[in-house]
Amino acid sequence: MATSTNTAQTGQGRRGPSRAPGGEDAGPRRVPLLHRLDVKGAPYAFIAPFFVVFAAFSFYPLLYTSWISLHRVELATLDLMEWVGFDNYLALWDDSRFWNAAANTLTIGVLSTVPQLLLALGLAHLLHYKMRGSLFFRIASLVPYATSVGAAALVFTMLFERDFGMINWVLGLVGLDPVNWEADKWPAQAAISAIVIWRWTGYNALLYLAAMQAIPAERYEAAAIDGASRWKQFTHVTVPGIRSTIVFTIVLSTIGATQLFGEPLIFGQGPNGVTGGADNQYQTLGLLLYEEGWKNYQMGRSATVAWAMFLLLVLVFLAHRLIKRLRSRTS
Repeated sequence: MATSTNTAQTGQGRRGPSRAPGGEDAGPRRVPLLHRLDVKGAPYAFIAPFFVVFAAFSFYPLLYTSWISLHRVELATLDLMEWVGFDNYLALWDDSRFWNAAANTLTIGVLSTVPQLLLALGLAHLLHYKMRGSLFFRIASLVPYATSVGAAALVFTMLFERDFGMINWVLGLVGLDPVNWEADKWPAQAAISAIVIWRWTGYNALLYLAAMQAIPAERYEAAAIDGASRWKQFTHVTVPGIRSTIVFTIVLSTIGATQLFGEPLIFGQGPNGVTGGADNQYQTLGLLLYEEGWKNYQMGRSATVAWAMFLLLVLVFLAHRLIKRLRSRTS
């Protein structure tokens, strides 16, 4: 019985393809066209709104700005364009104000980015450990980021005011002379950098904290068993574990520093805000772009500054890639 049963099952398993009622072989079932479109086309339909908005509000303005930069265009007569080719770029290359604004953007970027990221890294390291009220401190670290740039800049402008500011009042208590924060170059750039540091430290700290929490606890346990101190665990486990996040924040901070506009504009307290001070001592590329377009009414030059900012970011990115590739070859 067992043999016959197995033989029957084996024979049943070796049957040929099933036949249709008419005696013909039933081939593979055809998938309906609508089903195939739904499976293959649905992902593109979901991401299409982003690309439509990006093309309308980012890509097209980028192309149109490049076209304007090749013309002499005034703000009052945007429909009248005079073709000048690359004359705007050549004039910008010879313009001392552009190089001054580029240097100010670089120095303010360094003064604000380096302390900002170091403070964010230390704050995230403290919030990573269990302590009372950690949720409160995490939420509080986002308050400066949620505050508008106008409100933050106005408050810091009053703090750094020459005659009645709190900063100079504290300096007077320790016997130091008051500092003219707005008129002098380096004090003005330090004050503007302080605004940027206050606004973005908490945001970067939460990014670092999220990356730290993704590091497996076994790494810290193994380091502790090997006798590593808290500092060595931080430098040999935490920092390598969040290296990609650190690079990401450096890229974001570099882009933000290149586009710095609101803080120096409000810090100037009036007409000097557009020019970055009476001697352009803290004028950034963003302020130069605004001055050319909305004060001098030269939209072609303004578009040229915008493309120069974009090209500078591209050069920074290429330099980073080159350095990374050289390091990978030498290691």
